[in-house]
Amino acid sequence: MYDQARAQQPSDQPTHRPEHHVAAPDPLLSPDERDAVLQRLRHAINAFAENPRQALEEAEGAFDDAAAQLANALAERRRAMHDHWQDRDATTEAEELRLALRQYREVTQRLLRV
Repeated sequence: MYDQARAQQPSDQPTHRPEHHVAAPDPLLSPDERDAVLQRLRHAINAFAENPRQALEEAEGAFDDAAAQLANALAERRRAMHDHWQDRDATTEAEELRLALRQYREVTQRLLRV
């Protein structure tokens, strides 16, 4: 049964659990690279009414630039992750390998937005 008087009393327990702050992953693109692509895309959107074909070509170019920059950034990230664990000797600690596996999982999940 609902107790209105009890519901209105402040609880002696916290109303929310403490938040666990997880460090944000490093961005794949620098802010300058990201801003340049977004600026091109905004320009294309704003120019659409005046010249739709040219605006689409500009948007396509922004997409192509973003895709190329992301591909390069992902290749570099993969190389760094691979180099971190690949050349270790057979006695590499399981914890180091677990951390490497976690990095692969996190980057892959970001790509898939899981």
